[in-house]
Amino acid sequence: MSAEQPTLPPVRLPADAELARDALAAPLLARAVRLARWAGPETRVGAGGELVDEQLPDAVEVLGLTVTADGADGSDGSDGESFEGTEAFEEAVEEAEILAADAWRLAVDTGLVTVEDGADDETPGGAGPGDNLALLTAGSPQDVLAIWLDGFDAVFADAVVPVLDDLETLVGEDGEIDLESLDWDPEMEGEFLEGVLGNLYLLTVSEGGPGDGPVPLPALAASMVVPDDMGEPTDDVLEQVSDAMMRLDEQFRLLEAIGLVEYQPVDEALMAEEGDEPVAPVDDEDVSRYGMVRLTTLGLYGVRARMLDAGVDAPAVGDLADKGADVLLGGIADYPEAAARAETAAWLSGRDAVTAARELLHAARGADAGSPLRRLHCQQALALVGTEAEPAVREVLDDAELGGLARVWLVERGAADVPAPSESMVFWLAIDTIAAQLDADGDLEELQELIEGLTGRHSGFFEAAWRVDHPATAEVLEAMGRLHRDRTAAKEARKSAFKARSRSGS
Repeated sequence: MSAEQPTLPPVRLPADAELARDALAAPLLARAVRLARWAGPETRVGAGGELVDEQLPDAVEVLGLTVTADGADGSDGSDGESFEGTEAFEEAVEEAEILAADAWRLAVDTGLVTVEDGADDETPGGAGPGDNLALLTAGSPQDVLAIWLDGFDAVFADAVVPVLDDLETLVGEDGEIDLESLDWDPEMEGEFLEGVLGNLYLLTVSEGGPGDGPVPLPALAASMVVPDDMGEPTDDVLEQVSDAMMRLDEQFRLLEAIGLVEYQPVDEALMAEEGDEPVAPVDDEDVSRYGMVRLTTLGLYGVRARMLDAGVDAPAVGDLADKGADVLLGGIADYPEAAARAETAAWLSGRDAVTAARELLHAARGADAGSPLRRLHCQQALALVGTEAEPAVREVLDDAELGGLARVWLVERGAADVPAPSESMVFWLAIDTIAAQLDADGDLEELQELIEGLTGRHSGFFEAAWRVDHPATAEVLEAMGRLHRDRTAAKEARKSAFKARSRSGS
């Protein structure tokens, strides 16, 4: 994830306490905690800190993963035969031991256990509870989340390691694994998964994206493989997408265990070898069978944390709550409407209404290019403030830049004795409002309706508008000439824009 990326839309995250509860409920971390509490004088580990093979059955039992003779789920074996001794039984036992070994490795990686590595297979080392285990119960939510983030980092590192189906073929005569024969670039694999998670994050937080809904795995893989300017993907590109899907299928299965994603795996029928009988009938129209994934709330927190560490600007709603009004109005300039409203509400929370209104109005002043949008956000922020802010609003009634929006605020709240605006103030506010909407890059049809409404209510609008002493007058009139759907009015707007430029000498 590059630091040159543009600012992302802000994410809404719950309180740290709620995120910490989600972290503790993540299956892999929960199993790691149980093993950490079990670790003691009798625990034996190998040279790399892993549980020795003889300890795995005990770890499986501690985790409640024991496979019984009549089936892992307590059901009888097929055709009335005992489940024990069958190939399926052996596979279930192996899977349970892998889960236990993975949980132990995470406990070691996150400091939930401390280990004294064994010298060799005949001289095992020992293990016991680590300092971080106490933090999960006695520490703060931030302590819990820090441990979970360490766990996420460890699982991420595991996820980018290739699956070795036939390890023996990779072991050289010296007993070392020949990594070069894997055709594996760990840095490239890490960047690929970082990019996938970044795209999934962006889809989740963007307006118009799936939001809390899942994303089809093919679309996510294609976002990393298919060039933006490619029309119909070639067969070679489609094959690359398919390969990426299979890699992601394995990786998301791992990341689901740490609570980062909710994942519906690729249908096994799609992975059947040519000529094999499909596992089950499949619906060609059902995209979900190709895999569906969504970031959990905890996943949003985790991916954002990695982005921030990489220098990416990934804001969260509430980041500006303790900042000044100038930072707030500037910071929400590029926020989607709902996020800007939520950020403003967080900023207002706990602040005195009159003081907050004064700060907002002061920050909204200015003749720079960003000032119209600041005033628009100021007006929207004041809409969230109660009528107790009225004294602060009345203080700016005679202000050339703020008097118009102050009158609008007072009238909308039914205030008495609101002085009528001068004609110059009316037209200045009109130019300022359109300039702000142009900067906001909002809905085109809504902007056209605003423009046509203003010109319809004020006869001779353009004759008066070009005289308005506002730095954006010419640009606004030029935009009105482009956007007004009445050809006569559009022509008048263009003439007025020319006059405005001549008047200002620009």
